[in-house]
Amino acid sequence: MAVYDGAPYLPDQLRSLSSQSTAGWRLLASDDSGGADSRDIIERFAVDVPQQVRVIRGPKSGFAANYLHLIRHAEPGPVAFADQDDVWLPDKLARAREALDELPADRPGLYCARLQPWNGTEGDRQRPMPKRTRPLGLENALIENVAAGNTIVLNRAAAEAAREIAPKLGAIFAHDWWLYQLVSGIGGTVVHDNGPPVALYRQHGGNLIGAGRGPLAQIRRKRAVLRRAFAERLTLNAAALEASRDRLTARNAELFDGFEAARRLPLGPRLAAFRRLGVYRQSPLGTAGFFGAAALGLV
Repeated sequence: MAVYDGAPYLPDQLRSLSSQSTAGWRLLASDDSGGADSRDIIERFAVDVPQQVRVIRGPKSGFAANYLHLIRHAEPGPVAFADQDDVWLPDKLARAREALDELPADRPGLYCARLQPWNGTEGDRQRPMPKRTRPLGLENALIENVAAGNTIVLNRAAAEAAREIAPKLGAIFAHDWWLYQLVSGIGGTVVHDNGPPVALYRQHGGNLIGAGRGPLAQIRRKRAVLRRAFAERLTLNAAALEASRDRLTARNAELFDGFEAARRLPLGPRLAAFRRLGVYRQSPLGTAGFFGAAALGLV
């Protein structure tokens, strides 16, 4: 769990951890806070639960760096990621374990699932995040992240790969998009649970990303694309994938190289190259939006 001045929200999230239907978990929290309030709450929680709870000092370089810091310090074994301000539903870990247990032990696996946006008020739960109906793989991961970080669980093989690559990385946009690309790129399996949501995704003024729904959120996204924010994210992602080049499958290395080459081509060849590579988002409208940005040279 990455923590940053989380005192108003941590008690709810910690209670949801202790209410999991499976008790076989340990908590590692990396605290980027300026004061001691968050650490105090977690340390009081540690006294009340039988599981191991440990707090380490964060790198104080933003949320993505804090999660990379956690990956580097995690003990061997499966890894689940928690946000400080959400509430896990009781079967979250059990469902992830059941899905990942179906994979061969040596195949990297990433589990992710649907979320239920929520404003923190009892009974005020919003429409769940959409199901993912198109295949999950690098063709999708290069231009869209569908793996919500607060639902991700890595099996042992995927966690070992992430732990190996994380020290080689510079700045990344977000740990969840990187993990989706990494596990896809090295030939692992990404499982998206289209069943009921696994967590309440608290929406508040401090959300760094948020659910991004409604017309205002759409306008903000379009403005960000025009300011080249999306292109900058793709560049950060490319540097992170390059750090794992020796682990990429031959097919995915070719796809990655083709994608990066296409980004530098003139308009006509650029669009033709992206179509030939077969990159897509989960919705037709989303795919059209990507090609629109590509036509404007904003990728």
